[in-house]
Amino acid sequence: MTASDTHRAIEAVWRIESARLIAGVARVVRDVGVAEELAHDALVAALEQWPASGIPRNPGAWLMTTAKRRAVDLVRRNVRLEARQDALGRDFIERQDATTADFDAVEEDVSDDLLRLVFTACHPVLSADARVALTLRLLGGLTTAEIARAFLAPESTIAQRIVRAKRTLAESGVPYEVPTGDDLHARLGSVLEVIYLVFNEGYAATSGEDWMRTGLCEDALRLGRILAGLMPREAEVHGLVALMEIQASRMRARTTRSGEPVLLLDQNRARWDHLLIQRGLAALARAEALDAERGPYTLQAAIAACHARARTAEETDWARIVATYDELARRMPSPVVALNRAVAVSMAEGPAAGLREADALLDEPALGTYHLLPSVRGDLLAKLGRSEEARAEFTRAAAMTRNARERDLLLARASDIPPPG
Repeated sequence: MTASDTHRAIEAVWRIESARLIAGVARVVRDVGVAEELAHDALVAALEQWPASGIPRNPGAWLMTTAKRRAVDLVRRNVRLEARQDALGRDFIERQDATTADFDAVEEDVSDDLLRLVFTACHPVLSADARVALTLRLLGGLTTAEIARAFLAPESTIAQRIVRAKRTLAESGVPYEVPTGDDLHARLGSVLEVIYLVFNEGYAATSGEDWMRTGLCEDALRLGRILAGLMPREAEVHGLVALMEIQASRMRARTTRSGEPVLLLDQNRARWDHLLIQRGLAALARAEALDAERGPYTLQAAIAACHARARTAEETDWARIVATYDELARRMPSPVVALNRAVAVSMAEGPAAGLREADALLDEPALGTYHLLPSVRGDLLAKLGRSEEARAEFTRAAAMTRNARERDLLLARASDIPPPG
């Protein structure tokens, strides 16, 4: 194997193992920033040694052994320097001295370590942007440059965000642990929010030239599936995975070959990924079996399932979708949910009924700059033959969006409306 082949293999191993590696080391040092540095030290050691010695039989265990030995050395130094760390240092030194000789058996603590890392990276003490960036870095294995490209942000901005996040966790004394009891469910909401934020930014990019960024959807799906494996009894985890699987199944049909957006009712359903649909429906069934009181993600997945089960747009069970939105509005009231419900009402009862629902939201402050409100109104006004009003709404929506593809779509819809008479 050539040196370049070895380097590519190391990159692949790092992408697969980095989250478990950082999680395992963080259990020793109780600081995710320090853990990431030690994990990268192990990566550097691999880059230096593996081209000459060859890739070890268990590369993940090799990296874990190297990183944990360096962690133990660090703890020893800190124990000598700071007496307050004596208990922590003695405990881990005794355990690690007995086990670092062979880390083929490190898997026993991997699940707990990953859960600790998930809940630490998504801690509410951090802003939403910081949680997203840190989660993609520590659990997604993305580089700072990759995160910056995905979110169309300067690399320096993302780097500073990650550095500040790690500093905030350390200065706030955030414990490296999985919360328990009521705190678990409160904190789990933050974790699920982060994963869905990543997915949504990939599924419908808020800005830039591309309608979608599929890499972010794939990263979010992978994180969701990992979390579902770590927390198999949590219904909303499976609900979120179901929602993402079903939405991701439409990716190939959501754009033309040249990248123009294709709206849901116009999509070629033969291009939907039916394996992802089956995975999503199975995850939805697990969520509903675990909790009859369906949570917000499970309810959104149930709505997505109504679309997935319909062979054609005309066969969609809109009445069932409206009823599910009613349930969602009781569990998670929001203007956006109400707007989505208005669209479902228009399909079930006609555009006039939907427009009444949408017009009731015109004074909602949260929707003042939300481009989908005038977009929905434009569509409903066009169906009612109110062409000039529809054209004005589509034009207004186009001015609000920051996504170039979506802007072009809205302007095209405005220009396609025939003149009156």
